[in-house]
Parts: sequence; C-alpha cells; structure tokens
Amino acid sequence: MLEFLVGSSLAASAGLNAWMPLFALGLMDRLVPAFTLPAGWAWLSGDVALWIIGILLVVEIIADKVPAVDSVNDVVQTVIRPASGGIAFGAGASAQQVTDPSGLFADGAWIPIVVGVVIALAVHVAKAALRPAANMATAGLAAPVLSSAEDVSSLALAVSAILAPIIAAILLVGLVVAIVVLRGRRRRRQPGPQVVGLRERPRH
Repeated sequence: MLEFLVGSSLAASAGLNAWMPLFALGLMDRLVPAFTLPAGWAWLSGDVALWIIGILLVVEIIADKVPAVDSVNDVVQTVIRPASGGIAFGAGASAQQVTDPSGLFADGAWIPIVVGVVIALAVHVAKAALRPAANMATAGLAAPVLSSAEDVSSLALAVSAILAPIIAAILLVGLVVAIVVLRGRRRRRQPGPQVVGLRERPRH
C-alpha cells in the first residue's frame, strides 16, 4: 500500500508539472541518505540528467504562466507528463526507502509505469481542460495564479511522497476533490441549450 501511495503521488505531481517529480527524485537520491533510487532509475540523479531536467522545469514553470502559451504547453505536455508520471511511479515506488519495493509489482516491472502513465494523464487532462475556461473568464489573469498553485501542489506532492507518504496521500485526496469541485463549477457556468418555443398560429 505504501508503494502505491508513493507512486501515485509522484505520478499526480507529474500530471501537474512533468519535471517536478523527476527533479525531486534526483535531488533526494543525491541529498537524502535514507532514499536510494534503484539501479534502473539511478540516472535521474546524474549531473547531466539533473541539469537537463532542471532547465526543462524552469521552462515549463515560465511557459505555464503566460496566457495562450500555457494552452500550447498543455498540448505539448500531453505526451510528456504521462511519460514522466510512468517514470516517477516506477522510480519512486521501487526506491529503497519504501518498506517492500518489490511487493506491489512483483509480477512485472512494466506495471508501475503503466499505472503512473494513467494517473498522470488523468490529472493532466483535468488541468488542461480547466485552464482555457479560467483564462477566458478572467482575460488571462488566472493563468499565473493557477500555474503557481499547480507548481506548489506538484512540489508538495513530490516531496511528501518521498519523505512522508501519508501526507502525500492527504494532498492527493485534496487534489482530486479540488478537480471535481472546479469541474462542477465549470459545468454550472456553461449555458444550457436554449429551447425555442413554437409560435402559435393566429386564429382567423
């Protein structure tokens, strides 16, 4: 269960920001002695990987705060965020800090990657669907505010997944609730179909 909480939180983090959980995993592997990535994912903490992921992280943080550019970025990230979610789930759920890294996915190494892809894709789709409506309703003023909130949420999910999975689980539930509430408000604000009544013919 702990493995699933760690992986799910990291994948959800990737759904908000593709590079945040990968950068967090690499740094934690470097800085936290109790946390060690498995051999297959150790490249995340390499110098080249950290520099590349760090630069891409900064680019996404900036692009996601510019109206119109954020929507283009969401289209581009439709492939990148799910892929990142798969990597984050696989690396995080099999890290040595987890009580039993092989217990949850003993039958196939590809399963955690697929699960991570699905979770990250679901979060990404919800984010990408809500952003254009918010931009239109606020003339683009909501873009930097929402993006900053998403960045903070992504960072909190990634760090807590590694250091405090129970807190990450609470944050994950909060994220799901927030998405459901925002989607509900969006649907209520959408105008319903207008019913045009038939004119009654005048009687002679």
